[in-house]
Amino acid sequence: MDLNLLPVLVAVAEERNFRAAADRLGVTRSAVSQAIRRMEDQLGTALVLRTTRAVHLTEAGARLVGALAAPLSDIRSSLDEASAATGPRGHLRLTATSIAEPFLSGPLLAAFLARYPDITLDVTVTDEDFDIVSRGFDAGVRLGEVIEKDMIAVPLGAEQRERAAAAPSYLAERGAPAHPRDLVHHRCIGWRIAPDTAPHRWEFVENGLPFDVAVAPQATTNDLRLMLRLARAGGGITFAPEECLRTSFESGRLVPLLEEFLPPFPGFFLYFPQRRNMAPKLRALVDHARGWQRRS
Repeated sequence: MDLNLLPVLVAVAEERNFRAAADRLGVTRSAVSQAIRRMEDQLGTALVLRTTRAVHLTEAGARLVGALAAPLSDIRSSLDEASAATGPRGHLRLTATSIAEPFLSGPLLAAFLARYPDITLDVTVTDEDFDIVSRGFDAGVRLGEVIEKDMIAVPLGAEQRERAAAAPSYLAERGAPAHPRDLVHHRCIGWRIAPDTAPHRWEFVENGLPFDVAVAPQATTNDLRLMLRLARAGGGITFAPEECLRTSFESGRLVPLLEEFLPPFPGFFLYFPQRRNMAPKLRALVDHARGWQRRS
């Protein structure tokens, strides 16, 4: 096996597109296609499924890419370390959940870019749950409760809090719930990651014990902005992170509800895999995040 072919497979897997993989590697699309074909011929099995619209890994291809992810990441980190005499540099690929307001609000990343002009950022905002290593990301941002235990996590900002809210017009029409169990009698607006997933659970705490309510939202969306617009228009009660609702509370367009049942909890974290040699570009982001946390 020609080991020089392995980075080609990884690029195809991460880009999901032969043309994008070729551009990333600085070669022609034909060269990428020929490299994949050579690997498949040498291994005696298909690694990539090609259609007119997309590129997908076969089961064998996915296993091989998964096995390559960690070693290639260590190699990249070592190369970054060797070339870091003039300071952190390179391309940093990050992913963040759409509700990570402390990270996505702008100031933290803007200050990082100003401090490290030789680092370029590529941030993918998605609520999909996946392995950041196998997908080629250097780090991710998620709520602490959903981060895998084998990851290193650095806090970003203060504790978070979920809030229930409705517009004054809705409350004038239907009244306010006194207890979370009353929500089953109200119009609710929910959020979900994707059409084939259940809506986000509405979780509460009473006398120190957590519980959730089986809310059946009349309207459900994966767009946080639409959810808030519906609530502000009097469409019903919604449930979202406090950071996303704060401006609506301050303007009076939404009213907080059920406050005594919604205590704070650990918030968002920058997370990344344990590595022997952390790339200087990632170390720079981690140190920047820690400094930002101390100042916040």
